[in-house]
Amino acid sequence: MAGRIRDEDIAEVREKARIDDVVSSYVTLRNAGSGSMKGLCPFHDEKSPSFHVTPARGYFHCFGCQEGGDVLTFLMKIDGISFAESVERLADKYGVQLRREDGDVPQKPRGPQRSRLVDAHKYAQEYYADALGGPDAVVARQFLDARGFDRDAAATFGVGFSPRGGEDLLGHLKQKGFSEDELVIAGLVGRGRGLYDRFRGRLMWPIRDASGDTIGFGARRIFDDDRIDAKYLNTSETPIYKKSHVLYGIDLARKEIRDSGRAVIVEGYTDVMACHLAGVGSAVATCGTAFGDDHARVLRRFLVDDDRMRGEVIFTFDGDAAGQNAAMKVFRSDQNFSSQTYVAVAPDGMDPCDLRLKSGDDAVRELVDGRVPLYRFVLENIVGRYDLDRADSRVDALREAAALVASVRDKSKVEAFTREVATSIGVDPDDARREVRRALSRPARPTTSSAPQRPGAEQGSGGNQTLGEERPAAPPLPNLRDPRFALERETLKLVLHHPEVVVRSAKDVRPEDFTHPTYRGVWEIIAASGGPESAGTGWAVRLRDSAVDPAVSSALSALSVEPLLAHKEPDTAYVHAHVYRLQELTVLRRIADLKSRLQRTSPTEQATEHQRLFGELVTLEQQRRTLREKAMGPQG
Repeated sequence: MAGRIRDEDIAEVREKARIDDVVSSYVTLRNAGSGSMKGLCPFHDEKSPSFHVTPARGYFHCFGCQEGGDVLTFLMKIDGISFAESVERLADKYGVQLRREDGDVPQKPRGPQRSRLVDAHKYAQEYYADALGGPDAVVARQFLDARGFDRDAAATFGVGFSPRGGEDLLGHLKQKGFSEDELVIAGLVGRGRGLYDRFRGRLMWPIRDASGDTIGFGARRIFDDDRIDAKYLNTSETPIYKKSHVLYGIDLARKEIRDSGRAVIVEGYTDVMACHLAGVGSAVATCGTAFGDDHARVLRRFLVDDDRMRGEVIFTFDGDAAGQNAAMKVFRSDQNFSSQTYVAVAPDGMDPCDLRLKSGDDAVRELVDGRVPLYRFVLENIVGRYDLDRADSRVDALREAAALVASVRDKSKVEAFTREVATSIGVDPDDARREVRRALSRPARPTTSSAPQRPGAEQGSGGNQTLGEERPAAPPLPNLRDPRFALERETLKLVLHHPEVVVRSAKDVRPEDFTHPTYRGVWEIIAASGGPESAGTGWAVRLRDSAVDPAVSSALSALSVEPLLAHKEPDTAYVHAHVYRLQELTVLRRIADLKSRLQRTSPTEQATEHQRLFGELVTLEQQRRTLREKAMGPQG
């Protein structure tokens, strides 16, 4: 039985898998200067980027939610995989041959490696695409042709056909070396009385993640005698396919979304194809589920412009009741976006695919360009439900519209929206303002509990407490960014960023030189590793891996990506001004303690002790002057 992956191979994976390359598959990164890149954090909701990546040190850190680590940690967190799986995935991508140590008993595997499941889908997609050109796929080709999609369009989107035989794909993939269990877990093969192809006699759309890997399929019914009545079948949940996290077309749309600052949400696979072919290259669709919070997080990674998330999110809805309900649902969850959210309503309830067929590519582009703000669309639907010729109906419409205005997150827009409500309903603006104020003053729904603060957050963290143990909460630690600890923070950044230039000056630094417990913990780990002189390839990663306290681990990743205040390569004077000044402050604290003890010691009754303390004070004063001279450097 194979053992654990060798350390030198893990180190090679870390070296070859550039963290900015890997992270860029999930997050749009921009140059932030000083060798750092930044983007919107994929691990929590934010409007301004606080997620930093430092390629030179192979680290990422979010200063908002405090997540951080190296390239392996990033994959583990974002895809929910194990350490070994993240190593194997990157080794496969970057061509590293992994070796395992003999005699080690590995943990029981949780299932096939992700790379195996992705490879199975890759071969399945190629198989389906080839089958689309066969004699049995005539109906599939006719379906595409009737909707305006030729062979080139099918090839661009990887559309294919699943043969009707029932075991065709199964046999093909087994010849490629895949086991039956792998194919069942991948969702490509079903298991009943025997094994059978999950998709049979259907038009197939490959569903890909943002990096372009095929992770699932959408299958459209095209034969009248299909025993499954559902018009669409989608891949079931698998280790690599989570429908609430997937947007069809994101692999093709991500660059256009980033460049244009616009994402268009349509309802189906053919609508995505129609939009892209018509020149709306930022169109995506959900896969068999309503648009939700997780889909919004996927989009948010690409809707970045400079330092803020901006741009437009445009939903295409029918103008009927179902479309209005869908718009209301989006509006209620619109807090997911700080971008402007719009609705594009096609004439006569046509979707983009039908619109393209009837009126051409220009009509699709005009549909998107003619978008209306989601707020206005929802307001018009509210007002449209009431008979505004009746006074009581106008009151009811005003109350509902006021609640809508009160729910708008950007309070600077409340006054403008209030005037718009007054105009739409036909009431006095002052009456509309009073009703909006009432809606704003209504208490929010109380929450049952508040989320616990993450250990090591920049605001400081309390100690750990055993679950169920009744005791007073420990006082919170000071903020790591408190000006009192600025020198400690900058000195640690010097050590982590440029260990080679601080080796000589930092040899006498001790844990007691750091007054913040978290910073002291960081230095203790550095010292335990052999100090700056032991730094080498993967040093920062080894330090973080050895951290037991989450606060220290978080601080290590933050300090590793945060640029120096000097924003340049540090010279000797900069190093001395920090390292020796840090030690001088420790001596000053000892001098203050010693003077306090001297004041409490009688020079007559405790002459010997008083003389000893005085001598120690003279020595410390001399030590302080020496450190001050070193910190200030040569004068004159």
